[in-house]
Amino acid sequence: FLPGSPYQPIIEALGNYPQKKFYNVSKLGGAKYGNDETLPYSIRVLFESSIRNCDGFLVKETDAMNILDWKTKQNNVEVPFCPARVVLQDFTGIPAMVDFAAMREAVRNAGGDPVKVNPACPTDLTVDHSLQIDFSKCAIQNAPNPGGGDSQKPVAKLSPLKAQSRKLPCRGQTGCKGPCSAGDSSRNSGQFSAQIENTPILCPFHLQPVPEPETVLKNQEMEFGRNRERLQFFKWSSKVFKNISIIPPETGMAHQVNLEYLSRVVFEVKDFLYPDSVVGTDSHTTMVNGLGILGWGVGGIETESVMLGMPVTLTLPEVVGCELTGTASPLATSIDIVLSVTKHLRQADVAGKFVEFFGSGVSQLSVADRTTIANMCPEYGAILSFFPVDNVTLKHLKHAGFDKAKLEVMEAYLKAVKLFRNDESSSREPEYSQVVQISLSSIIPYVSGPKRSQDRVAVNNMKSDFQACLNEKSGVKGFQIAAEKQNDIVPVQYEGNEYKLSHGCIVIAAVISCTNNCNPSVMLAAGLLAKKAVEAGLVVKPYIRTSLSPGSGMVTHYLSSSGVLPYLSKLGFEVVGYGCSTCVGNTAPLPEAIRNAIKQGDIIACGVLSGTKNFEGRLCDCVRANYLASPPLVVAYAIAGTVRIDFETEPLGTGFNGKSIYLRDIWPTRRELHTVEEECVISSMFKELKEKMEKGNKRWNLLEAPESTLFPWDLKSTYIRCPSFFDKLAKEPISPQPIENAHVLLYLGDSVTTDHISPAGSIARSSAAAKYLTNKGLTPREFNSYGARRGNDAVMTRGTFANIKLLNKFIGKPAPKTIHFPSGQTLDVFEAAELYQREGIPVIILAGKKYGLGSSRDWAAKGPFLLGVKAVLAESYEKVHKSQLIGIGIAPLQFLPGENPSTLGLTGREQFSILFPPELSPGMTLDIKTSTGKVFSVIALFENDVEITLYKYGGSLNFVARRFL
Repeated sequence: FLPGSPYQPIIEALGNYPQKKFYNVSKLGGAKYGNDETLPYSIRVLFESSIRNCDGFLVKETDAMNILDWKTKQNNVEVPFCPARVVLQDFTGIPAMVDFAAMREAVRNAGGDPVKVNPACPTDLTVDHSLQIDFSKCAIQNAPNPGGGDSQKPVAKLSPLKAQSRKLPCRGQTGCKGPCSAGDSSRNSGQFSAQIENTPILCPFHLQPVPEPETVLKNQEMEFGRNRERLQFFKWSSKVFKNISIIPPETGMAHQVNLEYLSRVVFEVKDFLYPDSVVGTDSHTTMVNGLGILGWGVGGIETESVMLGMPVTLTLPEVVGCELTGTASPLATSIDIVLSVTKHLRQADVAGKFVEFFGSGVSQLSVADRTTIANMCPEYGAILSFFPVDNVTLKHLKHAGFDKAKLEVMEAYLKAVKLFRNDESSSREPEYSQVVQISLSSIIPYVSGPKRSQDRVAVNNMKSDFQACLNEKSGVKGFQIAAEKQNDIVPVQYEGNEYKLSHGCIVIAAVISCTNNCNPSVMLAAGLLAKKAVEAGLVVKPYIRTSLSPGSGMVTHYLSSSGVLPYLSKLGFEVVGYGCSTCVGNTAPLPEAIRNAIKQGDIIACGVLSGTKNFEGRLCDCVRANYLASPPLVVAYAIAGTVRIDFETEPLGTGFNGKSIYLRDIWPTRRELHTVEEECVISSMFKELKEKMEKGNKRWNLLEAPESTLFPWDLKSTYIRCPSFFDKLAKEPISPQPIENAHVLLYLGDSVTTDHISPAGSIARSSAAAKYLTNKGLTPREFNSYGARRGNDAVMTRGTFANIKLLNKFIGKPAPKTIHFPSGQTLDVFEAAELYQREGIPVIILAGKKYGLGSSRDWAAKGPFLLGVKAVLAESYEKVHKSQLIGIGIAPLQFLPGENPSTLGLTGREQFSILFPPELSPGMTLDIKTSTGKVFSVIALFENDVEITLYKYGGSLNFVARRFL
């Protein structure tokens, strides 16, 4: 705050901890924050951050006052936010780390000290997006019955925490060497937990530690093999950069590791306290809001800006209060609660808003339930869903291994700054923009599908709803199957047996714990259901692509310690690895015989998964119906083999002695789940998980990496390459240079998305990127994906505007092509841009309305910059993408209202000259002159002094690099 300001932050000592200091923002906030406590908790976090980071330039005093005056300023002003830390996953994290490595090089070349180049805030990078399911259903699937004995007889029941007293040899794929002693069958859960430290898979007979199954090991080997260069670069980064922590492969998913391991709730730096907050490059970063940590997902450029010491900017949002009342039905799982809340919030139109939970029902939800709800923010459009810290949170943190002294300081601090929610307090609730009421008592089990997560179907209506989908016209739900073909059956031979496929048959069943692994009950429910199913004699058809992909080792840990993992494996739900897999389309292809049968009969085959994404064709191109379901329902549907089943009246299958087995016969009760949770999910598991993370894994620990201050770039590498963002780095900024006689690289229409612009997915064999890799000696099998090669700007630049759906008006049909006007050739976009750069000719892009829609993608701005694009001239922009263009050094220009290329008589074949004045100002008008003599005006979309400063420096990367000089 400026000297003389009537508002001065008050730094105080913390009650019984005089050495601990903090900004007492409640005193600065007056009645709005202090006595009446009308400010929403999430806005209080923004307010504290603005005070703590106020520097008069990036964060101003007026920003803090605008946040404090949230009720009247919401939706009307933009405010900066400086999160306490950043979380990256490897696909989006590698370009950021490559930029920091290149910045060190540039600072050294300009005479500065490269050692000073480090992220400005704690940054954690989790390598979790490299996993592909190359192998599944390996030998362990054929292990004998977990209870031993003849497989045709009922399986002996296995107590969750007691090994059988008989001595039996282990068979199948395990590391157990013959008979082993079961030991003391009366061992308690604590002793048992200590025995399986860092070895989550147990012998199916004796519950003794054995190596991980062949599936995990093979997938890990493939992951390390294909990504070795990237992993070596990450390891170098962890050695030389301060404020960087790398979580190695096979540890867990970014958002789950963030929740279990990285979260602080309250930061303490040199005895100074402030709230934990985070932005991450994964949309599921919102999960941490269930712990009372403000956080959400942003794009690569935003996270990189925060790493560079700059704030993210957001429009001061509306805050929707979600009042929860009552208690959920014992039959409803966390997924049912999540999907019900998702439906209510989607109907309430909370897109682009904060959601904050309050009411008597909140205390009925565990932290696991809260984080599961918060995780689904991307599905109902909210920026985040915030659960303030309360007594439930503190109890969870105690079980998670937070020591008593830290918890006492945390509670005292949060209460001092009024960030602690007390259910027993008589104080009024905060005032919200609107209130949505949800009764937990009304929630019943649902699934979602067959094409969209918002299309919920009550489980008891599943059969009739799928029938309706067959009848409906093709669209968001319908498949338009002729009535006479709806009962078609296609016989298929598989592994020596004949099976019959029909509409509704299950071919993919994936228990994915990314949405649920924070909540043991739903994963344990799947395991206990599998146990009862195996004991009853039920099986899963072998052609169904089953998999179990835990989000972290903790999930495998409690599945093992509860004794249910062998039963899941028996049904084919074997651990395939740790990381994003089926949800992102990384499922191994279906057996060829099954694929052919589906296509031959035009069968509407189904996938069921406990993830968050179920768009048509996402799992597999021949699987047209996909349903999101809770983990136990995934197992149940896999056993049934079809979604055309009424669980109330029809059996799942036939068990031993020809008995019909219904879902109600094997569904675990809440009491059973509670008992297993109490015995198995104990605080020691969190401790052991943390130890495992800190120790890394054998492959990672043995991986060699350089330790030099500067990264030794390998000119032959096709994964890691020094980008050219800093080629013109100078100590002083320069005035904006005119753009003279620029050609139009692309003439685009309305609603061009970041998916059209940014490289994504597989690398097409005919693309410019494929030609580059082929020239480097790689075969198509070795191309990998654009995501895996985001650390190589040569590949990514060639993949920019390479989307086959790109509609360039110069070409007249969808194709990643354009015209190089000096020669008249039709070329790949990259080839044309390369020619223009060789000729010294600048290029611009013409576009229509809403340019840059879609997910925030760093290469949607970086790619055009490296193609030589100096400006984009559009009718309107998606706001985040517009800011990203400025952040990389591209000028976003907008036609005047009512004008566009057509009204101005522009063909795009002209050359354009744009003159910038020495001093820019927000929203100023510029003149553009064409080679035909036409002159027209446009708006330069610089909204504030910060954006103008960044543009003058050539973008945020160069702005920060100059600070190190």
